[in-house]
Amino acid sequence: MSLPTMILSPLRCITFSAWAAVCLPLAAQPAAAADPPATADKAPQKVEITAPASSSDTTAERRRSTASRIIIGREEIERQGDSSLAEVLKRLPGVTIGGVPGRGGPPRMRGMGGGYTQILIDGQRMPFGFSLDSISPDQIERIEISRAPVAETGARAIAGTINVVMREDFKRKANEFKLGGGLEDGRRPQFGGNWLYSGQTESLGYNLSASAFQQEQANDGQTHFANAAADGTPTLVQDLRSLSTDRRSGLFLNARLQFRLGQGETLDLTPFAHLVRVHSDGLGRLAQRVGATPAPYALANWGTQSQTELARLNGSWQFSTANGGKLQLRFGAMRADSHSHTERHEFGGDGITLLRDKTDIAGSRDTSLSTNAKYSQLLAERHSFSSGYELEAGRRDDSRTSTENGLPSLTEFGDNLVARTARLAAYAQDEWDWSKSFSFYTGLRWEAITTQSDSAIAKVNNRSAVLTPLAHAVWRLPDAPRDQVRLSLTRSYRSPNTSQLIARPTLSTLAPVGADRKGGNSPTSADRAGNPKLLPELAWGLDLALEHYLDAGGLVSANLFVRQIDNLIRTVRAQEVVSWADVPRWVARPRNIGSAVSTGIELEAKARAADLVATDLPLSLRANLSLFASSVDQVKGPNNRLDQQPNYTLNLGGDLPLRGTPLTLGGNLNFTPGFIVQQIDSQVFRQGLKRVVDAYALWRVSANASARLSVANASASDFESGTTTILPDASSAASDSRNRSYRSVTLRAELRF
Repeated sequence: MSLPTMILSPLRCITFSAWAAVCLPLAAQPAAAADPPATADKAPQKVEITAPASSSDTTAERRRSTASRIIIGREEIERQGDSSLAEVLKRLPGVTIGGVPGRGGPPRMRGMGGGYTQILIDGQRMPFGFSLDSISPDQIERIEISRAPVAETGARAIAGTINVVMREDFKRKANEFKLGGGLEDGRRPQFGGNWLYSGQTESLGYNLSASAFQQEQANDGQTHFANAAADGTPTLVQDLRSLSTDRRSGLFLNARLQFRLGQGETLDLTPFAHLVRVHSDGLGRLAQRVGATPAPYALANWGTQSQTELARLNGSWQFSTANGGKLQLRFGAMRADSHSHTERHEFGGDGITLLRDKTDIAGSRDTSLSTNAKYSQLLAERHSFSSGYELEAGRRDDSRTSTENGLPSLTEFGDNLVARTARLAAYAQDEWDWSKSFSFYTGLRWEAITTQSDSAIAKVNNRSAVLTPLAHAVWRLPDAPRDQVRLSLTRSYRSPNTSQLIARPTLSTLAPVGADRKGGNSPTSADRAGNPKLLPELAWGLDLALEHYLDAGGLVSANLFVRQIDNLIRTVRAQEVVSWADVPRWVARPRNIGSAVSTGIELEAKARAADLVATDLPLSLRANLSLFASSVDQVKGPNNRLDQQPNYTLNLGGDLPLRGTPLTLGGNLNFTPGFIVQQIDSQVFRQGLKRVVDAYALWRVSANASARLSVANASASDFESGTTTILPDASSAASDSRNRSYRSVTLRAELRF
């Protein structure tokens, strides 16, 4: 028996069984409602992660999709000349970026914290810790945002899914070359270049790209620590000023090769690799104004060298079967290595006496193998069904060597840690265009994840399994052909990542333990550790949207969402008896604390000025406003919101081609207000407002040559955050930080030939 037949037979059984359970009751309708059979090449593919014929008509692709999707094509990705993917994502509806403006960070949909948003590259999950900022926007074909999950791409997406699709255009033979340089804060150099070569022959389509960058970035932060007794008397007041410089360089290689093997049969290979090196130097000054015990140091300097390497190969073999079905087999292999070497020196008040000399050498290796299969079958002209499975195995090896004043430290945690993960999933989904006005999608996905580890601290064996039903529908109003209503009811979840489950403790530098195993700490200088007993968060979700489409690709939409979350995970600081000290220490661990509800409305508009007022000005306008509200049941209000969720986020942008000239001007305002979150009954988090202004000028020299001047984070405002913890004896510990952000100006030449 051939390999395709061996895989196809069980998939057909899954397909028929699931279809009979889900679809036969719906099929038992009057004959007039049924559609005549058709050939396989008319099968709709509206909820799959597949490229449209051209990314220039992304609004039309969004309109046709049964599940709610936002598609960002090449034109929008290139518009501002961004140097990082985070800068592109922050302007999208409902997306926020944590941390200091202009420094990137993990994207969050609907204001929810890390882990609620599923991040995919070419439809595949990346290893924990991989940064999207490693990918140059020039190497991206499009970005797909799914507000509610579908069975094929996975249900680990309580907030939604962001899928980054790498360049894939084979239609024309072309070279594309971009080279740019700029300055951060007027003095730190930034360089980058990207090369793309694409084309096709009778049996091969190919797309090869390479991107390189070198940049220097500064970090300037101030933190004020203030502890007080129950009566308000200060017991500790410290001020920490940290200055550091990061010198980063990186190389990213990506390719997409499509082999046409025969009628309806293709083999796609998508290798990519990246290498990033960072050298950091820093200086910290700690001034203690109040305190019964001396500060751990007055002056510290450090240097860190780190390197990250990642290589991945994905493949997809697709062919048509005799009965009009399609079988797609995928495989993937990935390896990621990271290494860091840090030396830190801490001095007394005279700045000369060496108190502690610390070194920390750490390394990690992530490897994974995956395979999956999907079988699709056309059941009627506008009715298709598919089912499949996914299997993935991964291993993470961590090594760590720490010394203090030349002697080994943290030895009780062990030098090596090995974690293994296994994931198995099976799904079935059915999509039916019931009529020209009504389409619906139903899906069912089962997924199980097992994490195992033998460490010097504790043995970990964590397993979670989730069954997630999914349903989407779109109603195209017959009396208003430009309007449509969407409704989604879904089950989704968030599984704890490996680091949350098995992370070895990291001790606070502000409150060291000492060689005598003595020394306490406070909630604002807590140690950090994992929790092997974490359960996955589970959520029911409801999405309701109204969309109105304008001429020339414009639209106005409103999307209302609700998420009911159980087993909510939150980092909690608590005093514990620990193995690394003879006195209790404050430790920050993730814990399941209860349930929460998150709601919101996302408003979006894209239009020409002429669609709104009587004008011949060729101005294009963009705006989105997202309002968020949430409540954690087990935390007392007010402000008992989901962690780091703002009240709203706003984007305003526009583009104006100057008639009679080859010049186009544009810009964008991204605004997130300050907010307060009651994380637990005794712990409050604060974040100040974020205001980011970007602008660009594009000069088209010819159809194939242009120059782009970009100004990122023109407002360059400081970023503020802080926490306050009320202790059981009514005393308090607070920390407030202020970090500078910087303006960056870049000039880039863009050539196509």
